[in-house]
Amino acid sequence: MEGGNLFSEIPDIINSELFEDIQKHKSVRIERIISDGHASAEGEWYDQEEHEWVSVLKGTGVIEYDDGTLVVLDVGDYVNIPAHTKHRVKSTSATEKTIWLAVFY
Repeated sequence: MEGGNLFSEIPDIINSELFEDIQKHKSVRIERIISDGHASAEGEWYDQEEHEWVSVLKGTGVIEYDDGTLVVLDVGDYVNIPAHTKHRVKSTSATEKTIWLAVFY
């Protein structure tokens, strides 16, 4: 059995969003994402093969869909993003690191 802590080993300085796989299986991948005021580049969209369930564990984040819809996520909030739904990170907290938990399936 393996274990860990989602709030440990967080670097003091993060130049770009940090993506870390926690677990991988043939049909599921669990990822910790750490943002520090980061956002997707303007005009850059995720268009993923997998569905993505994502939650904010610390901080805040705003997800933008290509139709202009914005979803604000505070601590404990989550959203499910169906495969091939174009989206981007519009913004994350400028005052603290944002820790996301993402499950791809």
